[in-house]
Amino acid sequence: MKEARGAHERSATSLSDLQRRSSRREVRPTDQPPEGATHKDAKPVLSFTAKRRGKAPSHLADLDAAGRKQVLKDLGMPGFRADQLSRHYFTHFEADPSNMSDIPAGMREAVSGALLPKLVTKVVSLEADGGRTIKDLWRLYDGAQVESVLMRYPQRTTLCVSSQAGCGMACPFCATGQMGLTRNLSTAEIVDQVREAQASCRDGKLAGGSTALSNVVFMGMGEPLANYKTVVAALHRLIDPAPEGFGMSARNITVSTVGLVPAIKKLAGEGMPVTLAVSLHAPDDDLRDELIPINSRWKVGELLDAARAYFLATGRRVSIEYALIKDMNDQEWRAQLLADELNKRGHGWVHVNPIPLNPTPGSIWTASTRSAQEAFVKRLRDNGIATSIRDTRGSDIDGACGQLATAVADGKRAVGEGRA
Repeated sequence: MKEARGAHERSATSLSDLQRRSSRREVRPTDQPPEGATHKDAKPVLSFTAKRRGKAPSHLADLDAAGRKQVLKDLGMPGFRADQLSRHYFTHFEADPSNMSDIPAGMREAVSGALLPKLVTKVVSLEADGGRTIKDLWRLYDGAQVESVLMRYPQRTTLCVSSQAGCGMACPFCATGQMGLTRNLSTAEIVDQVREAQASCRDGKLAGGSTALSNVVFMGMGEPLANYKTVVAALHRLIDPAPEGFGMSARNITVSTVGLVPAIKKLAGEGMPVTLAVSLHAPDDDLRDELIPINSRWKVGELLDAARAYFLATGRRVSIEYALIKDMNDQEWRAQLLADELNKRGHGWVHVNPIPLNPTPGSIWTASTRSAQEAFVKRLRDNGIATSIRDTRGSDIDGACGQLATAVADGKRAVGEGRA
């Protein structure tokens, strides 16, 4: 007990010394209007209310096996056709009944309308990193647009999917956050992004030839846990074996959140050991209240307690996402505070991913200097925190969440524009 108290006192002294020695200018989120703001007095507005409430057409991927069979039964078709359709979709990544030779020609039109309506249509596809990264902008049935990013690495191929059109979390440095929430995606609209990526991997659309999609991260447009029921259903479609789903490993799927504490607790009880990623970006409530508006409801301590409980319930190490923003949250004393907050909840339960922010010339929302980044990472590692810099992709193709949709809407990117 005495040793623990001594270590805590040494840490506190170290933190206070760092704060005193810090002579760097500190900028605040309120020093500039949010990214993409149309007037100088704009303020982030937190919202859970969608602008649109229309419902996407019902689709095979919205339903479990029993639900699919019931739809066919209602059409006067045998239930075994549901398994055939499901295997085409989840195993062969085929969504057009006209290409399914084992489905009678006379059934295909009815099946298409009832279980396989077209949900996503490609607007523009951009390539970067020598063809190892593809960013797609999709138009949904009602004209709403979302993005997905497919990335090939030496040991894995990862898809970043969107769970909402726009986002209501209003984080001032995020292009999607400044769009506001248009609407929640349906389960099938999320899953169809994955099917499209599966087909692209199989067909060799990424540089390096054919590959298999191994990882999915819910880090695209939207706050996944604000669309909780739909996202959990989508997770089942990703994880459950065919013909229920794609049969992916839960351990290769990551769900991110800015900090919806009750939903984190609920997810911990779902029995799916997916990785939880917490978009923290500041270890102190003083800064995080301005940087992440949802912090006004659930503070840093509550969020980290919930993340720790998730680890205990699932055995899955939690990722802490931390966008390093120049002179705002990249001070060495904040790295020490972050380490202290994590370590006081235990060891080995968390991994920190500092993320170099995409540079925005002339803005306060720009990347930390290399020296600040290195000092921040070193401080975390010196305190025993597993830390690795996130490999950012696609900065030359509006790679950050929401940037491509905004660029197309503003006419800065032409529809059909290709390789970057």
